[in-house]
Amino acid sequence: MISRSDYFAAKLAYETDPADVHAARTAGEQLVVIDVRSSEAWTQGRVTGAVHMHHSEIAARAPQEISPDAEVVVYCWSPGCNGGTRGAAEFASLGYRVREMIGGFEYWVREGYPVEDADGVHHRPVDPLTGIPRIRTRA
Repeated sequence: MISRSDYFAAKLAYETDPADVHAARTAGEQLVVIDVRSSEAWTQGRVTGAVHMHHSEIAARAPQEISPDAEVVVYCWSPGCNGGTRGAAEFASLGYRVREMIGGFEYWVREGYPVEDADGVHHRPVDPLTGIPRIRTRA
């Protein structure tokens, strides 16, 4: 039987969240952020600098487009969507170091991080239930 501390350590090895992704990118870490949602969802807005690769396309596209040494973070819409898990499973089956961004795009937006769409980069208001507006930096 696995210990509780080992369970949670293992869980953190495979998951991350919007705050940690934003902090890592701000610190200059080279993460390849993959949006596994539909084309329609991608068009409505995405994590800045993300690559659009629907989870059903990963097996065919990733080996051609993403370095096998890359640290990959995948996300879908929200905690109510398992597309991020599907995408992470696909990347893992190809041998990539991959983590799923829990909370997905919904929490990225709710926490006030930059969102990109056809009109450029935007900052939506921080949801006071998920973030603290007065301490959020706008990077």
